Amino acid sequence: MTNQHTEISTLGEFGLIDHLTKSFKLEQSSSVKGVGDDAAVLRYGEKEILVTTDLLLEGIHFDLTYTPLKHLGYKSAIVNFSDIYAMNGKPQQITVSLGISKRFSVEQLEEFYSGIKLACAHYGVDLVGGDTSASLTGFTISITCIGMADKEKVVYRNGAKENDLICVSGDLGAAYMGLQLLEREKAVFKEAESVQPDFAGKEYILERQLKPEARKDIIELLAEQNIQPTSMMDVSDGLSSELLHICKQSNTGCRIYEDRIPIDYQTAIMAEQFNMNLVTAALNGGEDYELLFTVPLSEHERISELKGIKVIGHITAPSLGCYMIARDGTEIELVAQGWNSLKD
Repeated sequence: MTNQHTEISTLGEFGLIDHLTKSFKLEQSSSVKGVGDDAAVLRYGEKEILVTTDLLLEGIHFDLTYTPLKHLGYKSAIVNFSDIYAMNGKPQQITVSLGISKRFSVEQLEEFYSGIKLACAHYGVDLVGGDTSASLTGFTISITCIGMADKEKVVYRNGAKENDLICVSGDLGAAYMGLQLLEREKAVFKEAESVQPDFAGKEYILERQLKPEARKDIIELLAEQNIQPTSMMDVSDGLSSELLHICKQSNTGCRIYEDRIPIDYQTAIMAEQFNMNLVTAALNGGEDYELLFTVPLSEHERISELKGIKVIGHITAPSLGCYMIARDGTEIELVAQGWNSLKD
């Protein structure tokens, strides 16, 4: 034991995981990749098995004041599927473990599982097990997802090369703005329960927060076009944070361009209403579950023609650092300001 007392929040989520696991060495020949990517990679025969797990805690990761249980079940599954797709794999099975407080009824848990069932049906994934326990602290969800990929197709975070193109699917910042809207309406409701929220015209950002989708379609599109990403992550903690992970693990720098970051109209309108910087929301908001990936420069013409994918920058030498080029041409250093559940 030691008398030292280091606050967990000083390390952040990824820093804490790295600190606690850095002394663990892989001993099994079947363990290809351990801690430090979107999923672990295990090799059995010709296929590589992908394993990821997510822990979701009431009051930290979700608020049941405005999150329907069916939506929560769906989202809980999706965030795991997304990690498997981020490795260029295909999710196959999940296990679901729950900590349940006494305030929940069987009917409420049926609602939660109906969301999981819908996600599994939509993405072709089997529910194969799990566990339940009583909880003194509300609702706790732990889901493990098992996926599969061909050996030569698995994509890690550390494969980006100088001059590679940086690409992102869909649009960014919508889930964060949906969360801001829900939090605002929750505050209003606490003051006056008779006031009903008006969400007309804001359906897209609400759906992005409450019922996101994993980008199976993008993985399938890249496979159809025979385009193999050199590195990839899903955007769960924010574009800036994820891009810095890729650059750190690939030992590179990067340049992205503000005017190329894809942002939906509803996201822009909501940011204006909240007097928030739109690009900051897109860079640091998180929970978009889009795919951030790099491809060789030689793929520029082909990747630029694909619907739903935007080229937002390129990989540079590590000595050049990681920056965003603003609309006026100034360089703004990228900082990992994505969501950190370990902060107060």
